Amino acid sequence: MNALRQRWARIAVTLLPIALVVAHVVGVWRLPLLEELDNFIYDARLRATMPRTMDSRVVILDIDDASLQQLGQWPWRRDHLARLTTEVMDRQQATVLGFDILFVERDESSGLDVLRRLADGPLQHQIGFAEEIKRLTAELDHDAAFADALAGRRVALGFYFTQSVEPRANGVLPAPLLLPGAFPEGRAYATHWNGFVGSIPQLGEAAPAAGFLNVLLEAERDGIVRSVPLIARYTGTQAQPGYYESLGLAVYRLAVGADTVTPVFAPAGANAGPPSLVALLLKAGTKSLRIPVDSSASALVPFRGAGGPRGGSFRHISAVDVIRGALPPGELKDKVVLVGSTAPGLEDLRSAPVGSAYPGVEVHANIVSGLLDGRMPVVPDYALGYELVTVLAAGLILAFGLSLSAAPRAVLIAVAATVALIGINTWLFIQAGLVLPLASALAVVALAFVLNMSWGFLVETRASRNLANLFGTYVPPELVNEMRADPERYSMRAESKDLTVMFCDMRGFTKMAEQMAPLDLQDFLNAVFSRLTEVISAHRGTVDKYMGDCVMAFWGAPVDMSNHADLAVRAAVEMAAAVRELNAAHRQNGRPEISIGIGINSGVMSVGDMGSAVRRSYTVVGDAVNLASRIEGLGGRYGVEIVASEATQRLVHTFVWQELDCVRVQGKVGTARIFTPVCRRVDAVRSQYADLERWNGVLSAYRAQDWEQGQAMLSPLITVDAKKVLYLLYAQRLASMSLQPKDPNWDGATRFETK
Repeated sequence: MNALRQRWARIAVTLLPIALVVAHVVGVWRLPLLEELDNFIYDARLRATMPRTMDSRVVILDIDDASLQQLGQWPWRRDHLARLTTEVMDRQQATVLGFDILFVERDESSGLDVLRRLADGPLQHQIGFAEEIKRLTAELDHDAAFADALAGRRVALGFYFTQSVEPRANGVLPAPLLLPGAFPEGRAYATHWNGFVGSIPQLGEAAPAAGFLNVLLEAERDGIVRSVPLIARYTGTQAQPGYYESLGLAVYRLAVGADTVTPVFAPAGANAGPPSLVALLLKAGTKSLRIPVDSSASALVPFRGAGGPRGGSFRHISAVDVIRGALPPGELKDKVVLVGSTAPGLEDLRSAPVGSAYPGVEVHANIVSGLLDGRMPVVPDYALGYELVTVLAAGLILAFGLSLSAAPRAVLIAVAATVALIGINTWLFIQAGLVLPLASALAVVALAFVLNMSWGFLVETRASRNLANLFGTYVPPELVNEMRADPERYSMRAESKDLTVMFCDMRGFTKMAEQMAPLDLQDFLNAVFSRLTEVISAHRGTVDKYMGDCVMAFWGAPVDMSNHADLAVRAAVEMAAAVRELNAAHRQNGRPEISIGIGINSGVMSVGDMGSAVRRSYTVVGDAVNLASRIEGLGGRYGVEIVASEATQRLVHTFVWQELDCVRVQGKVGTARIFTPVCRRVDAVRSQYADLERWNGVLSAYRAQDWEQGQAMLSPLITVDAKKVLYLLYAQRLASMSLQPKDPNWDGATRFETK
């Protein structure tokens, strides 16, 4: 029950980021960091997927430093611009010409004011003077020349919207693209402005089209231009209210011959308010061109690559070369031409995702290029719903997935969720041009993972650490690691379990201790116990305690093991081999040799934290433990190192066993058959099985008090192995018993009053 509560607590902690991020998504509590992260992701993805190729359809006439050096500082005389317009549209045969320039003041370089004063002076009545003044006025009126060049040609000028408490207006605006009635009431469908800076009337009325140059919808925190409004609403009184088009849209409409624009709205739900704007539909003859926009009639700029003359996105031609007719005729045929500046002194450089000094004219060029290609990324009207779905889905999957999984799998789940979110989002961007939020979902994944892992480390792993502290000195590290995977299963509480226990004692230790210095004895014992403990740990045993020259261990707790008896016997055989290796090293170093006796028994025992209030330990107790302790001391009498009970022998089928005796040990009323392992079953040979079968016959005759039969069967075994203590022991017993009458109470058991 405690584990279940911890799981739900961990899930609840992991759900906290969902609430936090959902509050951000719905606007209750905006997190600037997530907005910045979304911008960073968009910028990085945009740079990674840009075509980085030149669009030959769009050309920039650049008012660059070379042009300024030859024609003088800006503003230039309008007759230069008239010449540029005529050159581009007539001799070069361009499709459209757009000016990313404001013409808000009259050209004062013509000297017209002087001519007007002369015309009003005392010479005005002289014959022919008025006609000459008229001729000179027409020749020097550069604004009129520019207006004549604009008239009747597909040229779009620029203007700028403003917003202020007191609306201000300068110049004129073209007719609006759409009247206010084209949109339903009840919501804003575009950015709102109440003032403008337009071209002087002489030019504004001559040009067939004009578009606003505003690129920033609002003051971005980082000042980077990512989107531009394609239409904007003017609500002032100095011009006709309505929806006006951007320069990029105006140039595009002139290029494709689109004469009408219709807003397209998303289908309204049953209880929805005013529908959302999703696109602008252009009619160009019999063709319909759909331009996706977001809810504020804006479009993300589809940047092709780096900006400037060396950026490789658009061809840049110095404006002075065009004005002076340096280009071959038809060089710009069927091109969309935009006039703008890359000169730093004219301050038309902006910060964009692809560069910190990006020419403003290329922002419009990218819009035109994207519209011509139908390559316009857009934030759809359902972006909020998509964001909520991904946040909730990712959060819930992680809350349950992480809380119900181990740490390695939890990492895989978090990585998989991150890859899936990024993959789906990127696929929608590349395949459908949809720009959907990603930062909030990634934040949920990151926060959920951190909180979940922190909870697991600080709360749940506390139980694991406590477990390691409790069992670390008893249990091998690999078993502790297994226990840490589910610490709730393990405790120090006493319980009855079927286990196998081992006692291992050094024989002749007392005499050896009397002959060794204390420090030498300490080093000797540490070396022996360290080696024996390594073997026990390697076979998943739990070290119970060290008692002088004896080590006690058991198998099957705290970690359950169905093969606990087999592991104990394997450990005992290897411990005996390890002692023989130690003796070989001791002989070379002049140290005394040792021998060991091992007793093993299996059965039901009580295991747990036992002891006094002063000192406690994780140990096993019970009759089965006492029997193992008693039979451990019997090995020397039978000439063997390992003595196991019948209970252990029955559980272990991987070894060949030889029965030693039936004994009645101190403190036990009943008898117990004891065995010793001969070899692993896979290593046994036929002669060993034959000898063991004969030996079993000896034991049967002995227990039946058939002394002669026992001696007859034992004789061949002694002939083969005359030094085997077990055979010599029984030969002595049979000889002694044959001199005595049969005992009617004989049960064949050997009684031992001491250990």
